[in-house]
Amino acid sequence: MVTKTRSLLAIHAHPDDESSKGAGTMARYADEGVRVVLVCATGGEEGEILNPRMEQPGILERMAEIRMAELRTACDILGVDEVYELGYRDSGMPGTESNKRPDAFCNADPQEAVGGLVRIIRAERPEVVLCYDESRGYDHPDHVRVHEWGTEAFNAAGDPQRFPDAGEPWQPGKLYYFATFTKRRFTLLNDAAIAAGMESPYVGWLEKWDEMGFSEPEVTTQVNVAEYIDLRTKALLAHATQIDPDSFWFAVPDEIQKAVYPWEDYTLVSSAVETKTPETDLFAGV
Repeated sequence: MVTKTRSLLAIHAHPDDESSKGAGTMARYADEGVRVVLVCATGGEEGEILNPRMEQPGILERMAEIRMAELRTACDILGVDEVYELGYRDSGMPGTESNKRPDAFCNADPQEAVGGLVRIIRAERPEVVLCYDESRGYDHPDHVRVHEWGTEAFNAAGDPQRFPDAGEPWQPGKLYYFATFTKRRFTLLNDAAIAAGMESPYVGWLEKWDEMGFSEPEVTTQVNVAEYIDLRTKALLAHATQIDPDSFWFAVPDEIQKAVYPWEDYTLVSSAVETKTPETDLFAGV
C-alpha cells in the first residue's frame, strides 16, 4: 500500500461542481499519490433535469439520491479518496421558495457550518484547501456560502481557541480559489474552435461577458492537466441528470482543449509557506 504524505481538500457546493471546477487537478494529484478529499455542502435537490435522456418517471422525485450517486461515480473516475457530505439542502437561486427553507445551506447556522468544515480539515490535515471566490457574476447562495464559510474554516482550523471540540488544530499551508471562468480562457477556446471550422459555443458568453458582471480573477497558479482532460470529461458526463452530452460543455473537443488551454487556473489567497507566483504547482513551497 502506498502511503500518501500530502493531502488536497476541495470544498464544493453541489454534486457536479467538482467536475466543472478543478476536476483535472484532482485527477492529476491523485495520480501523483496525493490524498484527495472532497467536501460537498448540499445534496443538489434543486437541480433540474438538463439532459433529455433522463426525462424519465421517478428521476426528479429522487434527485438528491441520484445526484449523490452521480457524485460518487465522478469521484471514483477522478481518484478522489474520500467524499464528505455536509448534509445541507440545496438553497436554490435567490428569490425561490427553496431559498427560504430553514434546512437550506444558505440559512445554516454559521458556527455549525464552519465548525463542520473545521472538523473535516482537522481530521484530514490537508496542506492545500480549494474553495470558491466571491462568485463574480454568479450569485448562487450556496456558492457564496462556500466562499464565505470555506475561507473562514481555513483560517479557524489552526486556531486552538476556535471550535475546541472539533479536533486538534491544524493550519493548512495554502488556500486557493478556483479561477475557472476567465475571459482569457474562453477567448482562446473560442478562437481555436472557429479556426478549426467549428461553431463556437462561447460567442454569446463573450459578447455578454461584461453585461453578466463577470470580472477577471487574478490567476496566480496554473496546473497543467493535459493528461487528465479526458478524465475530467468522463467525470462531468457521470452527472447524467445535469449534463447533456450534446451541450456546450463538449462542443470543443478535448484534443483542442489540450492543445490550446491545458491548464486549470487558481488564485492563491493565503500561504503559510514561502512561494513565488506565478506557480505551476499547488504544493509549491509545501
